[in-house]
Amino acid sequence: MAYDQDNIFAKILRGEIPCNKVYEDAYALAFHDINPQAPVHVLVIPKGEYVSFIDFSAKAPADMITGFMRAVGETAKILELESPGYRILANIGQDGGMEVPHLHIHIFGGRRLGPMLAR
Repeated sequence: MAYDQDNIFAKILRGEIPCNKVYEDAYALAFHDINPQAPVHVLVIPKGEYVSFIDFSAKAPADMITGFMRAVGETAKILELESPGYRILANIGQDGGMEVPHLHIHIFGGRRLGPMLAR
């Protein structure tokens, strides 16, 4: 799938759409989800044109991959989620439930989370 430069996360990265920022560095931007599914629901997106995890892992330079993963961890730390626990999730593709075609990691927390998948 080709990267769509008009997706909402690309617009957020370009500053065309505001966000409620939690963390930002050279590799990633983390912000609160506008439709939270838990008391804490933050998205972490890489600063680059990556559609999926496969696209990211194949095309991103090593420092970007490392920096992005560190940004996910730093965001969870800022949100004080390590001790009570949290969940990270990446939806990929149509069957995975991906809504925006830009790689993103969801961080959920703030309450006890139930099972991952419906049976």
